[in-house]
Amino acid sequence: MVVPRLAEGNGITTPRLSLRPVAPENLPDLIALKSDEAAFGLMLHGTRTPERAREELEDDMEFWLVRGYGTWAVYDRATGDFLGITGLMERPDGRGIALRFALWPHCRGKGYAREAARAALAFGFKRGLPRIIAIAWDQNTASRQVLTDIGMTPHDTFTHRSRHMLVFEALAPGVG
Repeated sequence: MVVPRLAEGNGITTPRLSLRPVAPENLPDLIALKSDEAAFGLMLHGTRTPERAREELEDDMEFWLVRGYGTWAVYDRATGDFLGITGLMERPDGRGIALRFALWPHCRGKGYAREAARAALAFGFKRGLPRIIAIAWDQNTASRQVLTDIGMTPHDTFTHRSRHMLVFEALAPGVG
C-alpha cells in the first residue's frame, strides 16, 4: 500500500490523485456533481439543488477551519480533471465522524474511490481521530466493496427512507 502524502494546505497526493480542500472555485463542479442522479443519488440524502450545494460548500469550508479536516475535491493528477469528492464529516445523528465519497459515474471501476477514501481515512487517523465510520445503502455493492477494501468493517445498521443502511467503522492503529 502506498502511503498518501500530505501536501501544503491540507491537500493530499496519492499516486494518481490530488485531493484539495474544497474552496469557492469548486462551486460549479460541486453543483454539477451533487445534482447528478447517477453521481449523487446514492448518497444518504440524495441529490442537491444548486442552492443547497452552495450552502454545503460554505459549511464544508467552515468545517475545515474549525476541525482541520473536511471535504476534498478529488482531481486526476495526470489530467487535472475534477473526479468528485471525498471527505470526513461529523454526522448529524451523533454516530461520529464519517468518511464519504462521490465520484462521477465515468470514474467508477478504476479504483479512484478506493484511492481517495483510503487517503481520507489515513488523514483522519493522522489528525488524531480514533474512530471513523461510513454509511452505505445495503444495495450499493460498489461502495460497500470500497469500504471493505480499505479496511472498514460492518458495525451497525439502521433504516433511512425505507432503505437498509450499513454502518462501517475503522479504528485508528492502536485503538481497540
